[in-house]
Amino acid sequence: MSFPVPDALAHLAGEWRVERTVRDFAAGADGPAEGSFSGTTRFTPLPGGGLLHHESGTFTWRGTPRPAERTLRFLPGEPAGTVLVRFADGRFFHGLDLRTGRHTADHPCAADLYRGDFVVDDADSWRTRWRVRGPAKDLLLTTRYARVVTARRAPSTCPGSAGP
Repeated sequence: MSFPVPDALAHLAGEWRVERTVRDFAAGADGPAEGSFSGTTRFTPLPGGGLLHHESGTFTWRGTPRPAERTLRFLPGEPAGTVLVRFADGRFFHGLDLRTGRHTADHPCAADLYRGDFVVDDADSWRTRWRVRGPAKDLLLTTRYARVVTARRAPSTCPGSAGP
């Protein structure tokens, strides 16, 4: 089941906890090599509209952790509520339409094809599954996003108190 999102930019704004698994099926005869990413994605306003997507955290590949980050630009698309996703340098990556709560996007990269499936589970979680196939790559990247909710201080129940 998916959760319809009438305005993807409004929905994505804020901070998300990210957990990703990476499987490389072309790694060798011993089976797929596996890795993981753990970190955060922040969607912050861009001047002129849209959101800057900045992901940072730790990528662990074959037992070796290292810092990792990436930046994308999520810009207003047509029709309203949809998004044009661009790389940091401005090149087109893919469209994103979450109005039904689901979307599939293709991105050809040289002779390889990236196919992304996006599913919004509820107001505070969504997931992606990128399958990459071609002569250079055979990957599966599965990512789960959970909204980081900022805790607000509860009002004091004591008269004259500044807080709990």
